[in-house]
Amino acid sequence: MRALLQRVLNASVTVEGDKIADIGAGLLVFACAMPEDTQQTAATLAAKIAKLRIFKDNAGKMNLSLAQTGLPVLVVSQFTLAADTSRGTRPGFSYAAKPDQAEKLYLELAGTLRDLGVDVQTGRFAADMQVALVNDGPVTIWLDTDAP
Repeated sequence: MRALLQRVLNASVTVEGDKIADIGAGLLVFACAMPEDTQQTAATLAAKIAKLRIFKDNAGKMNLSLAQTGLPVLVVSQFTLAADTSRGTRPGFSYAAKPDQAEKLYLELAGTLRDLGVDVQTGRFAADMQVALVNDGPVTIWLDTDAP
């Protein structure tokens, strides 16, 4: 799985004019499932996200995790993280998991984060979403479970 994490001061998701998710300070996670991903892949990614020390401690150093701060996470599915731009100027998305598999893994990621004690909100899978955010830092981190 791939995930793009953004530490935020606030973030929200709107679908068809209705705000369906809204967090204050916390983490916005754009997540993309790949064809070879499994429930274990989603669980591994969730554990990494929950434990990643990217929030400031009392000394102002990035030393605290979601698990330690109690801050919320907003998880949004984004198949475009699997974009293949190697053959021209129109991205291909054949590296993304098929919708049925992707939705299960997206929900597994969110569910595992909840099981780890993280306050989780989600976007709506396969919806045309408008995502608003104020990046804090800016802190933006790319995670890929296939990366060494």
